[in-house]
Amino acid sequence: MSMHLKRKIAFALLMGVVTTGIISFVLLALNVGFSEEFALKWLRSWVVGYVIVIPAILLIGPWLQALVERVVQ
Repeated sequence: MSMHLKRKIAFALLMGVVTTGIISFVLLALNVGFSEEFALKWLRSWVVGYVIVIPAILLIGPWLQALVERVVQ
């Protein structure tokens, strides 16, 4: 596996953790509010979001990057 591919995968994994964590926290807080069960619900939502977003980043990301390159040039 090339170093370039390893970097892309590492970036996708880390970006997925950060973005799904922030988004799941904010949306849960806005829609449900804070309660005694908030942390457990947030972690569950975070995991579900992460499992969905990582394949999306890895599969759709390269296509979007190529599209942006074509539009910008």
